[in-house]
Amino acid sequence: MNIRTKRRWKIIRNYMISWTLAFLFLAIIRGVGTIELGSINFELKEALIISFTFGPFFGAISGYVQNMTEKRYNQRVSVYRLIGFRLLYAVLFLFFLVFMAYIMVTQLFGEAQGFMAFAFEPGIIPIYFYILTIDIFMLILRQVNLMLGENNLWKLLQGKFYTPREEDRIFMFLDLQSSTVHAETLGHILYSQLIQDCFNDLGVVVENEAEIYQYVGDEVILTWELKKGLRHQNCLNAYFNFKHRLNKRKTHYQTKYNCLPFFKAGMHSGKITVTEVGKYKKEIAYHGDTINTTSRIQGQCNALQQELLVSQQLKDQLNPIGFEFNDLGSIPLRGKEKEVVVYGVTQTSLNQKVPTLPSGL
Repeated sequence: MNIRTKRRWKIIRNYMISWTLAFLFLAIIRGVGTIELGSINFELKEALIISFTFGPFFGAISGYVQNMTEKRYNQRVSVYRLIGFRLLYAVLFLFFLVFMAYIMVTQLFGEAQGFMAFAFEPGIIPIYFYILTIDIFMLILRQVNLMLGENNLWKLLQGKFYTPREEDRIFMFLDLQSSTVHAETLGHILYSQLIQDCFNDLGVVVENEAEIYQYVGDEVILTWELKKGLRHQNCLNAYFNFKHRLNKRKTHYQTKYNCLPFFKAGMHSGKITVTEVGKYKKEIAYHGDTINTTSRIQGQCNALQQELLVSQQLKDQLNPIGFEFNDLGSIPLRGKEKEVVVYGVTQTSLNQKVPTLPSGL
């Protein structure tokens, strides 16, 4: 099972758990010290059984829809339209859920009233409102999680970033080349759309367990926990997979923007400090010399005519199989007293799909 598939199953699993808890909460609230207005009254035990039945079922469907939403629409529509889409889905699925409940009640209790009478009997509207509200709440929570970075919301709620702590990480700075030329040629609006398309295609790096730390203009900062970045050479493969993705969509880029965007990157590993910053706008921030060094290494790509540069420290931690490391010697980096040994990286695997960079770029 690849990383993308695991990620989709994780979303489905989280929705199943969330909806089960939501139905359990509703069952407890309605089952303890309350009087049902409807014709069908469930004891608490029966309500709990129904919660454990419908919760995972409803959650699995909701998780699947969320995956499809993120895959097809998340980058193309506003949050308002996403909420409208999910609201429409929730209403349709709620109708299906009510129909299934009607069949179940008819079989188990021999209920004789018609479907419409069952669907709109006294006391049922608040339940519908509850289900629709929970679905929209989960969608908004998912959007917040995506904005903070995968899994960071839960860590933030746990207070893991409140106190600065050290981590061993790999960082990659990706920079769009000839960005000034693109901006002048395309104009601000079309140039912004170009950046949007590139960063949407950057989503391919989740298959290499990359975390997107920041977007800074036409630059992106990726990061990995050291173990994850070294595993299967994820940090190197992420760059070449992104490059391949852009080349695979070259017809789109050449037709719409009359160019084929390409990025040059610098990579480095080391200790950093991670912490929560900000009072009115919170952010999870990484601090340390590792980030500054990575930025300086990326800045040498043009001077050394390389598309991907890595520090010797990171190179010594990587497996060279499938890649060629070209020793470029020690180079001075702005703001650093000691020179840093860097290597140019090219992909040499037999199954290499990425064409070589045009000369002079």
